[in-house]
Amino acid sequence: MTNDLKELVERARQIEMTPDQLGEQRRSFAYGNTNIENERITRQMVADLDKKLYGRE
Repeated sequence: MTNDLKELVERARQIEMTPDQLGEQRRSFAYGNTNIENERITRQMVADLDKKLYGRE
């Protein structure tokens, strides 16, 4: 690993995501993985379920 890459990885480790950012990342991950297997899954379906489970959009 180059020194530049090591520095970037270390800087990334220091980042603390907000609850909204974590939610968006969770929804994006869920959509990306489920849509691969089932093209009928929509972003809105994932957002609706996320809201039901976590109480936020």
